[in-house]
Amino acid sequence: MELVPHNPTDGIYATGGDWVHAMEVRGPSRFLFVSGTMGLDAAGDPGAGLAEQLDLIWANLRRILASADMTVDNIVRLTSYLRDASYAEANAAARVAALGGRAVPTTAIVATTLVSDWLVEIEVIAAA
Repeated sequence: MELVPHNPTDGIYATGGDWVHAMEVRGPSRFLFVSGTMGLDAAGDPGAGLAEQLDLIWANLRRILASADMTVDNIVRLTSYLRDASYAEANAAARVAALGGRAVPTTAIVATTLVSDWLVEIEVIAAA
């Protein structure tokens, strides 16, 4: 499988480098579509704050990916649902750290979560 980022610069806004406009996936043998994943511990309890929930989300995503013999390196698309726009910077920093600086197409949406204690929800698409 080959990943080819597409970041045109002529006539379109810049990405800032921590995400890309598009990712072409050449020759994948399989895809994994991951549901929105919350910052909940194994008992289903939310982390105490934003930082803890982001840590739990990425730990949960790693476990889900591992169940399909994948890692965060297989993520080709990511969508974040933020309860508050003020969470955007921390969410972006957690994403960049979790992906080791690898840029993927990313969208962040401010939305009311189903449970008020859920501050962020992240869904991904992975390919191998």
